[in-house]
Amino acid sequence: MPSDSHVVAIYPGSFDPITLGHLDIIERGVRLFDKVVVAVVTNPNKSPLFEVDERIQLIQQSTEHLGNIEIDRFDGLTVNYAKLKGASVLLRGLRVLSDFEMELQMAHTNKTLSDSIETVFLATSNEYSFLSSSLVKEVARFGGSVDRFVPPPVATEIYRCYVRTQPGSIPNPKTANPNPNRPRL
Repeated sequence: MPSDSHVVAIYPGSFDPITLGHLDIIERGVRLFDKVVVAVVTNPNKSPLFEVDERIQLIQQSTEHLGNIEIDRFDGLTVNYAKLKGASVLLRGLRVLSDFEMELQMAHTNKTLSDSIETVFLATSNEYSFLSSSLVKEVARFGGSVDRFVPPPVATEIYRCYVRTQPGSIPNPKTANPNPNRPRL
């Protein structure tokens, strides 16, 4: 690869919420590529705990120690977004075998849609191999501590969403207010 090339990688995901596993992939990605764009996508198949703007803010707070990063949002095909950003790499993290099967299928589809985009897989560090945003929400929903799973600013916001009332009470994330200073409509 020529030394004057500038390699931009897109790390797409819903990041609802960003976990230490996501952060691990981002930190390793910024060492490998000239720039990493963390692209927050709205997934219509998931019920979000945080709105896109809130997710972006939490990612910014969790990655402020990194220099060659951009946080953005997008809708549509990832390969189209990558072209728009001048990216040649899609960065993906792998935890377990089932991740690989799904990610490989997406990588082949993306390569068919755009042969100028390569997918690079990073194996998640061992300590985060079990971790997912869904797991974090499940633990929080039942009153467990998420401090070991997410960056501190994210944990604070999660606790605000799942305010503990009485044992056995499970707040509904769709009606919980993740930002107490902003009323829910």
